[in-house]
Amino acid sequence: MTTDPIERLRAICLALPEAAEKEAWGDPTFRVRDRIFAMPKKGDGRLSVWFKAPPGSQEILIGAAPDTFFRPPYVGHKGWVGMRLDNDPDWTEVESLVRRSYGLIAPKRLGAGIGE
Repeated sequence: MTTDPIERLRAICLALPEAAEKEAWGDPTFRVRDRIFAMPKKGDGRLSVWFKAPPGSQEILIGAAPDTFFRPPYVGHKGWVGMRLDNDPDWTEVESLVRRSYGLIAPKRLGAGIGE
């Protein structure tokens, strides 16, 4: 498996049904039917991925691991969560959280069973 975090994230995202990559705001975004489900960011100088989470998950994740998870600007108020990728993340957890985000964003037919 590649050690480049963006490449690992790309492989996870693009393996999902109808997932596509599109650059926006100077970074890649991963989308399903042009709706973003994951986006790597490095605006604060640290590499992270932002993803959609179910209601209440943001507080739980940040509370449990504040060095790993954070409330991202712009989309944090909508329940999105940021996860640091620059501190040797658990890639099984990254994949699980990205798949869950995809399941929340994708049309029901595509997302059924993906994020579980």
